[in-house]
Amino acid sequence: MSSRTLRALALASAAVVATTALAACGSDDETTSASGAGSGSGEASTLKLGYFPNITHAPALVGVHEKIFEKTLGTGTKLEPTTFNAGPAAIEALLSGAIDATYIGPNPAINGWSKSKGTALKIIAGSTSGGAGLVVREGINTPADLKGKKIATPQLGNTQDVALRAWLKQNGLNADTSGGGDVSVLPQDNATAVQAFAQGSIDGAWVPEPNYSKLILESKAKVLVDEKTLWPNQEFVTTHLIVSQKFLKEYPGTVKKLLQGHIESVKYIADNNAAAQKAANAQIETLSGKPLKEEILTAAFANLKFTYDPIASSLFTSAKNAEGVGLLDPVDLKGIYDLGPLNELLKADGQPEVSDGAA
Repeated sequence: MSSRTLRALALASAAVVATTALAACGSDDETTSASGAGSGSGEASTLKLGYFPNITHAPALVGVHEKIFEKTLGTGTKLEPTTFNAGPAAIEALLSGAIDATYIGPNPAINGWSKSKGTALKIIAGSTSGGAGLVVREGINTPADLKGKKIATPQLGNTQDVALRAWLKQNGLNADTSGGGDVSVLPQDNATAVQAFAQGSIDGAWVPEPNYSKLILESKAKVLVDEKTLWPNQEFVTTHLIVSQKFLKEYPGTVKKLLQGHIESVKYIADNNAAAQKAANAQIETLSGKPLKEEILTAAFANLKFTYDPIASSLFTSAKNAEGVGLLDPVDLKGIYDLGPLNELLKADGQPEVSDGAA
């Protein structure tokens, strides 16, 4: 992302980061915080884990609600979960040391890697694939029909915003960052977009689940682009798990236990889908005060795939797409993955290893 856009995103998230840092640090002193724990044992006394109150972060929601992470971390490490509503805020928290690891979308991770010149983070596992696309009102049937229309995305430069702008460009349409061009792209939070579509003030939105299903089921939106149809094998990274390089270097044992919890959470979803849906929704209610409606929850889960595979090829393509629409300066992503600990655990569990996409 350009330095000007990065500065804008950083300023927008500064207040959230400051609050998060205070909440995350709390009453910890240097002897009990993660940065002061351990004596070469590779174990931290505290793990500060970020995630979003969103169904695309179901492995985190389930892992926290069912205390799976607490179990795999053991009594020697305290889990301190912190929630975010936007990727840039989570990245700033990671960069500042307010959190140690977080579930996050691909483009914020790319931005964090670029901003830190490859020193801040590593992607250590995949989490979620699919569950996003462009939904529109009746009468819009082709890309050409979008000329002069208003389309929402969750945030300038976020994963869905980049996907929309790249798709428009591929179809001969342009959209600038100020809402001008052939198509007016209007970044706004998902709740605002859902309300705006219902009121008729926007014509569509490229959004992730559960808002994708919510617009279809509650506002009679129709699908113009199911994003998975644009990708090989209909798979692309929606959410993955990242960790700060500092924490990974100092506490590899804790990171491995976090990954074990992640594996068990994904397994839980696969083996107990109905219970996993209830657990994820209960955690969303705890965090936001309002659970998802049953039909929306079911539709969203059916449209998502939970996986350890980071689907690295789609990350590299997303970066190129962001560069192509002027939202990211050219960046070398070599080394952004560290899948060694995950693959050790998968191999020990008799599961296939995953790839970082390197030649």
